[in-house]
Amino acid sequence: MRITQGCFSFLPDLTDDQITAQIEYMLSKDWAVGIEYTRDPHPRNTYWEMFGHPMFDLKDAKGVMMELDECRKAHGDGYIRMLGFDNSRGFETVMMSFIVNRPTDEPKLHMQRTDVNGRSQVYAWDAR
Repeated sequence: MRITQGCFSFLPDLTDDQITAQIEYMLSKDWAVGIEYTRDPHPRNTYWEMFGHPMFDLKDAKGVMMELDECRKAHGDGYIRMLGFDNSRGFETVMMSFIVNRPTDEPKLHMQRTDVNGRSQVYAWDAR
């Protein structure tokens, strides 16, 4: 199973050149760039661990790519995503996020639907 979250989730994994192009787009919008990682990619797990600090006032994508390389060294066996934050309204709003690293063996999830009480349905899932 392939985890699909954020922008580009149904496309093949982005290359480093494509990631750099997306970072340049975020920087052209004056968005702060952040890097997060997790081992639990469940869609309800919206709070991933932040790697370092959000990169405010950064003007060069190479700085973000250096930080991404460090995150890959430390957490390369998990999921890593890139986020673009817009603070033009006085608070941070995630404008863009996409996965930039996946583990070699992604977890398998199994969804079980059970009909109960007439038309009601109950869902359960387990990792395999």
